[in-house]
Amino acid sequence: MSTAQALDPIAFKAALREQWDRSAAGWNAHAPQIRAWLATATEAMLDMAAIGPRSRVLDVAAGSGDQTLDIAARVGPDGCVLATDLSPAILALAQRNAERAGHRNVETKVADGERLPVDDASFDAAVCRLGLMFFPDPLQGLREMHRATRPGGRTCTMVFSRPDRNPCVTILMSTALKHAGLAPRDPFQPGGLLSLGKPGLADELFRAAGFRDVATTTLDAPFRLPTVRHYLDFVRTSASPIQQILGRLDRAAADAAWAEMEQRLGEFTTSDGWVGPNELLLTVGRR
Repeated sequence: MSTAQALDPIAFKAALREQWDRSAAGWNAHAPQIRAWLATATEAMLDMAAIGPRSRVLDVAAGSGDQTLDIAARVGPDGCVLATDLSPAILALAQRNAERAGHRNVETKVADGERLPVDDASFDAAVCRLGLMFFPDPLQGLREMHRATRPGGRTCTMVFSRPDRNPCVTILMSTALKHAGLAPRDPFQPGGLLSLGKPGLADELFRAAGFRDVATTTLDAPFRLPTVRHYLDFVRTSASPIQQILGRLDRAAADAAWAEMEQRLGEFTTSDGWVGPNELLLTVGRR
């Protein structure tokens, strides 16, 4: 069942680390917009993982730590959070954000999510918000989260659902690939934004990793911004998969790609601003 055979995991992870190191500052700069976008889904993820006072929580692929702050507040001073990420640059921002928020119960550690440097059964819960889909072998990542949680502990992940429910992602990817002269990609190929969106796949992987009582919840998560240009500014500075594709083009060709994206994404402009549809899958399992 492993999906790692579809790509070279070492080269893929090296490129991913480099991309997120470059995008870290841009992603963190948009933290308020990301927080508003994912607030409801994040709260649901933490509820499904049964995170509460005194919990010891593993936050995998934590990024700049927006959800880490929510976890730290939930577990309180008698609990703790270990935030891990493949990118040293973005994880340094997570540590800084936790310190600025006054959370002394947060620790960070640069780590490959498929090889977590943690003891067996050392956490009450594990979460992974919009990170698992980038793993070349998500099953191995889930096995690691299963290993890290205590018996009875829960793991909950958040990923994008199927392509037709995430038109903004599909428009960005298809337009970028077209302008770069690249063939369309299978949206479910390992390591992509929509790679775990196939119905039933997340549940299958959770069960194969050893989890029981597996369940998936589907949530709408519209991205609300003043205009489509605000969304594209977010993408330009923080969405590394799109930047990786367009980074191969000269300025004029890249500008043409961005212009087409703006035109196509403009269809989601409403009388109340720009509202980009997204659908997320929250999957939970118990060790």
